[in-house]
Amino acid sequence: MNKYLSISPEVQQALAQGKPVVALESTIISHGMPYPQNVETALRVEQTIRDHGAVPATIAIIGGKLKAGCTPEEIEYLGKKGQAVTKASRRDLPVLIARQADGATTVATTMIIAAMAGIRVFATGGIGGVHRGAETTMDISADLEELAQTPVMVICAGAKSILDLGLTLEYLETKGVPVIGYGTEELPAFYTRHSGFRVDYRIDTPEELAAAFRAKLDMGLQGGMLVTNPIPEAYSMPADVINKAIDEAIAEANRLGIHGKETTPFLLAKVKDLTGGDSLAANIQLVLNNARLAAHTAAALVRG
Repeated sequence: MNKYLSISPEVQQALAQGKPVVALESTIISHGMPYPQNVETALRVEQTIRDHGAVPATIAIIGGKLKAGCTPEEIEYLGKKGQAVTKASRRDLPVLIARQADGATTVATTMIIAAMAGIRVFATGGIGGVHRGAETTMDISADLEELAQTPVMVICAGAKSILDLGLTLEYLETKGVPVIGYGTEELPAFYTRHSGFRVDYRIDTPEELAAAFRAKLDMGLQGGMLVTNPIPEAYSMPADVINKAIDEAIAEANRLGIHGKETTPFLLAKVKDLTGGDSLAANIQLVLNNARLAAHTAAALVRG
């Protein structure tokens, strides 16, 4: 076993017994929501996965250890420490480990640690992608590169709608990452169900998702699979409302000179303020929705 990896006893037992396990990221805890909603949501997501027949594995870096499965106390610690915890992508892992530091894992690092632990299914909110204006800034999330090389199925509500969704899809196509719409042929755009862009394939059951991913693994094809699961209709925000808020948030980020890994947390917080908190409520509901689908898919994957 990797000497830097620490798998919780519950997750270790589940994997040994062939039970379904679902990975969860920790950036949403430290950087995605304010305290205490971040901790409450993280624990609620874990409970949702349990309620639907799988074992949750919240992933983080604590004291230089790659944790696959966090205790409630560790989740509370990450939530209270908030943005003081490093937002950790692939490039940050060596230094954080050497310094025995803490890190909140992005989609990319959650995939890395999940794969190390033998966890194949991961539920999150939305992936990173190609930022608007990337043709000049080259601001492209490491999440996309990780999807191209790490064998984990990522279930999300699409790419975050602050991004350039068309370019994100083009990038994923170039990297050979299948983009699946769960029950839809249209790419969901995080807060809203509609983007105007088509996915590669529509799949309607967890069993077919599992069969497609199993075939990918069996063939030894590199990389993961992206499953985009639309936010439930009742919580979907009107596209014009969310797009107006995003445009305002991007304009302010540009004025303030915010760039790099600070961009997404700033934009999400600004959008929350501009929508009177509606975007935070939508964010919580879409994560819960993804957790349910991930639990059923992980169960179908271990059934074979």
